[in-house]
Amino acid sequence: MIEKKLLQPNRVRHIDGGFSFIPHRFLADGFLASLTQKEILLYLFLVLVSDRYGLSFYAYDAICSLLQITLDEYIEARDSLIRKDLIAFDGTLFQVLDLPESPVQTRPVKAAREQHRYQIATRIQQSLWEAEGDR
Repeated sequence: MIEKKLLQPNRVRHIDGGFSFIPHRFLADGFLASLTQKEILLYLFLVLVSDRYGLSFYAYDAICSLLQITLDEYIEARDSLIRKDLIAFDGTLFQVLDLPESPVQTRPVKAAREQHRYQIATRIQQSLWEAEGDR
């Protein structure tokens, strides 16, 4: 077993004014692995800027600028974090939520759209083949 020792005792972390933390089960229970890169980035940002209740209010343009992401990337990450029950958002105020019992598995919006388009295209093609066969 590795013996732990402080590498820089004069630089031990402590809470000074702000309050942010991520529970170890975020990693151990698979929450981190269930997120995309942009979702991780937005989640960590919201944790860092939130108060002890998980509340923060940053405008989307400030978030996009600070994280260097596009508006579409922000919206997709935000909406996914909401679906995964990690944050709440009322249009102005964010709340980082207590972790659910286990990670919520969702399909990425792009993948769901692509599958829906494929299903529609397949049905159209089948209809055309059927119509051609009736001739």
